[in-house]
Amino acid sequence: MTQSSKATSLEILACDAGWRNYHFVKLTTEDGIVGWSEFDEGFGSPGVGAAIQRLSARVIGQNVFLHERIYAELFAATRPAAGGVVAQALGAIENALLDAKAKSLGVPCYELLGGKIRDRVRVYWSHCATWRINHPSWYQPPIENLDGVKAMGREVREKKFTALKTNIFSYDDGKPTGWRPGFGSPFAPEINVDRKILHDLRMHLEAIRDGAGPDVDILLDCNFNAKTEGYLKILRTIADLDMFWIEIDSFNPQALGYIRRQSPHPISSCETLLGLREFLPYFNEQAIDVAIVDTPWNGVWQSMKIAAAAEAFEVNVAPHNFYGHLCSMMNAHFCASVPNLRIMEIDIDRLAWDHELFTHEPEIQNGHLIIPDRPGWGTEPNEEALRAHPPKTSGGLLNYGRKS
Repeated sequence: MTQSSKATSLEILACDAGWRNYHFVKLTTEDGIVGWSEFDEGFGSPGVGAAIQRLSARVIGQNVFLHERIYAELFAATRPAAGGVVAQALGAIENALLDAKAKSLGVPCYELLGGKIRDRVRVYWSHCATWRINHPSWYQPPIENLDGVKAMGREVREKKFTALKTNIFSYDDGKPTGWRPGFGSPFAPEINVDRKILHDLRMHLEAIRDGAGPDVDILLDCNFNAKTEGYLKILRTIADLDMFWIEIDSFNPQALGYIRRQSPHPISSCETLLGLREFLPYFNEQAIDVAIVDTPWNGVWQSMKIAAAAEAFEVNVAPHNFYGHLCSMMNAHFCASVPNLRIMEIDIDRLAWDHELFTHEPEIQNGHLIIPDRPGWGTEPNEEALRAHPPKTSGGLLNYGRKS
């Protein structure tokens, strides 16, 4: 017999997260169980919260144990506009249902996913140097030159992380500036990669390698910041460097497959895709070495399906994870459960008040995240702390490249 615990309310909460906001779903059941999930509106997705609230009427009164049924119903109700912000709303609701179900059973969420395969997950220090260059008022100490980049690499090594990921920077008079025309900063919609960017990128990578030493893996995230020609130029420029992967976002799986077949380095991609249907063309094209899955966007249960398909195509997965601590824990349960895991992304540079916002922070030892055995995701937002840091009216990518 199916256990039953009906959802009685679904609320949206948010708080200030420096250059963006954190967003949460709070789902309460008739038994007083609270299921939480974290979602995001700052990564090009305004309006997810409004979509969640509009869909909440179809969730209230339903049995949280039947999350697949609820997801199927919500998908059917939104099928004409499937994907995008609507898909992210479904993912956020699914993740809250999973937390509520696991807590009702008194088990960690990984038990709902087939049980854990590993107790520890290797992580890489993401946005390494990036946050301290792009957002120096929030992440200290600020990095203002190549010596700061080199020191950042050394810090990663000394703190016993085994991998880091950085981004593309332009250097003017020795000072780095984030180069992200794909996100409108600078506004250059042609997204050409010129000689100076290639020179500065190589210089940046050599500096971070100098600090990190020979044993730390270095990952480069190019995002949407080039076209096919530009990505090939980048790959040729750094062909002789020892790179763990080059992360490339492309809306065209054939173009990415063309790039991969010419790349001396492994290619990762797909962090902005929603649903297995969007991943399949990239798998069929053999366009990627590692499929990056955003589990807060897709829902962890749906993400397990994507990972299973990736396995059939001999592709490993890695979670997209640059949000708050609840997202890190949601991703940790996914990582604990999928057989074909490559590595987990996590931001180590944090806001000064991040530790106040959640009941538990991720536990990291020697570059590995320890999988918690607490019920549900293993952490919850602290509502009093959220109220102490009210959300801003602006933030995220919508404000990139604009004067604040």
